Amino acid sequence: MIISPSVLSMHYEDFRKELNDLNESVEWIHFDVMDGHFVPNLTFGPAILEAFRRNTSLFLDVHLMVSDPDYFADVFAKAGADSIVFHYEAYNDIEKCSLLIEKIHEKGLKAGISIKPKTTVEEIVPLLDKIDIFLLMSVEPGFGGQKFMSEALDRVAQLKRYKEDHGLNYIIEVDGGVNDENAHELISMGTDALVAGSFVFNGDIKANVEKLRNCG
Repeated sequence: MIISPSVLSMHYEDFRKELNDLNESVEWIHFDVMDGHFVPNLTFGPAILEAFRRNTSLFLDVHLMVSDPDYFADVFAKAGADSIVFHYEAYNDIEKCSLLIEKIHEKGLKAGISIKPKTTVEEIVPLLDKIDIFLLMSVEPGFGGQKFMSEALDRVAQLKRYKEDHGLNYIIEVDGGVNDENAHELISMGTDALVAGSFVFNGDIKANVEKLRNCG
């Protein structure tokens, strides 16, 4: 099980300590990029990712919640991302998404697609054999600390069935309201990677990560 804490919830006054705790307890760091347009919030630029890259060897999982993912994919690839995940809804076009996935792969990075809760899995089926990561949002994207939408569980099961039936290898990642109360069911349904922000950073990071691991 991959634990990918969302640094949207990190306490930046304690950056060094909290990053040390992450370095000692998790595999990935989840980096939420919001442009204030695709979603109403505004978050990190590439300089922040560069700071993480200088101070960690963890996998940097960049989630683009932006209206122009093609532009930002270039920016964050140069800043040190290991994966670029973007939203289908930024284009609502399979061909455009396919071209960006190909471009991300050409940079030597993992490529992923994400969908909002109201977008069906069926809409993006033609992309599933092209991606490395499927990021399923279990809240409306834009802000941390939201309540988990239980409908995501059926969608995880659907993605797992499709993966197994077609011999695919994409990682099923879930983001939004993840905690030790829903992690067990998410994992049992087929989730491979858990993104957790508020749950991990509110309190003892290592202990909270261990609680998520024990759910497996």
